[in-house]
Amino acid sequence: MGLIFAKLWSLFGSQEHKVIIVGLDNAGKTTILYQFLMNEVVHTSPTIGSNVEEIVVKNTHFLMWDIGGQESLRSSWNTYYSNTEFIILVVDSIDRERLSITKEELYRMLAHEDLRKAAVLIFANKQDMKGCMTAAEISAYLTLSSIKDHPWHIQSCCALTGEGLCQGLEWMTSRIGMSQVQLACPTQ
Repeated sequence: MGLIFAKLWSLFGSQEHKVIIVGLDNAGKTTILYQFLMNEVVHTSPTIGSNVEEIVVKNTHFLMWDIGGQESLRSSWNTYYSNTEFIILVVDSIDRERLSITKEELYRMLAHEDLRKAAVLIFANKQDMKGCMTAAEISAYLTLSSIKDHPWHIQSCCALTGEGLCQGLEWMTSRIGMSQVQLACPTQ
């Protein structure tokens, strides 16, 4: 009986899951965080250090850490890795010149011991911009198909409109056993 109750509680009880939101500076990390929280665009300035907010989807609590992406801050990302279940990597889909840096940072994170069990959601942001790379192009460049030891998903999105963000959250909740999650997504 206790085992049944424990399983039911794990499915329906209040759970907190640590998420880190990373990416290069100006990729849209903070805009995405506040779209999740308030479903609206907020004016942001470069993040020095981190922002943290709790996002609740159904009965699941995500503690989301938005970590500054400037070059001088990236070496400290690993201080946030402990107990992380999800990595959200935000890619600026129009910044072709720095995609190689994003790739280096992604594989450095995936090799870190504290992230060995983390699932990876890649948001291909700024899909509303003319000349942006598609999610498929970004996936190919980042060689995502070679990642075998971490569950991953790439999702096209536009942080300013919220398009694609709910689908990313739905993928995350599906990774923790939630099904049929309905979110208050912005209309498109």
